[in-house]
Amino acid sequence: MGGCVFVPLSEFATGRPMIHKILADKPTKLFITLCSFFVANALIAECIGGKLFSLERVFGMEPQPFTLLGEQGLTYTLTAGVLLWPLEFIMTDIVNEYFGPKAVRRISYTAVALICYAFLMFYLAIHVPADKGFWQGSQKAEGIPDMQAAFTGVFGQGMWIIVGSLVAFLVSQLVDVYIFHKIKKVTGEKKVWLRATGSTVVSQLVDSFVVLFIAFKIGKGWSYQRVISICLVNYSYKFVMAVVLTPLIYLIERGIEQYLGKETTHRMKQSAMGAENA
Repeated sequence: MGGCVFVPLSEFATGRPMIHKILADKPTKLFITLCSFFVANALIAECIGGKLFSLERVFGMEPQPFTLLGEQGLTYTLTAGVLLWPLEFIMTDIVNEYFGPKAVRRISYTAVALICYAFLMFYLAIHVPADKGFWQGSQKAEGIPDMQAAFTGVFGQGMWIIVGSLVAFLVSQLVDVYIFHKIKKVTGEKKVWLRATGSTVVSQLVDSFVVLFIAFKIGKGWSYQRVISICLVNYSYKFVMAVVLTPLIYLIERGIEQYLGKETTHRMKQSAMGAENA
């Protein structure tokens, strides 16, 4: 992680509490903040991914079904998880820029492990006996006759969807890291937009296809035609968002530079670049 994250053990020999030493190091605090947001954002995206919404209606338009690759009746009906995934790829690029690919892989593995833990807890919560005296019918007046069924519907995502989502997330993260550093080798510290947006638009395509292939080709028996057509619809949204959010990369980097100082940020970027082959 560029040698900028961990405080040497010798620093703890002064008798000062460890937490003071850790929080006194700005790069360490930055990494903890980015990592926390990254993991929380990924977990929230997985939790809200069970809801589908109409992108057309967000802009006050009625959906107009269209045909793509012979697949009819397509609309921009998207999972609510796509509202957050673009931010996840931005965080990936920021961590990559300052802490290197090993840091990205570490927080990606951490996110996957904690998402798996969350789904395990969801499964446990779904299957413990529900209270039938009050809770199960407590929301009838609000149009929810069975709270246990509602709880299961919200948190009980299908196994193939869970597997597809996690595999797609991890594979796309590794692709993003690889492309980001390939571009950075050519551009150096210049053209942040090229390596950030370039790595994101490719990794988002991988993410879109892998999740649909595992969840619906393998899990539901969809045809390749349907998988690819829906993949392209979903990807067109992600592609636009990757381009639209590019200025946010510059805004975040400016904030980091103001927080750490130019000398430190330059040293971290150089170290992150060298960490690729470490």
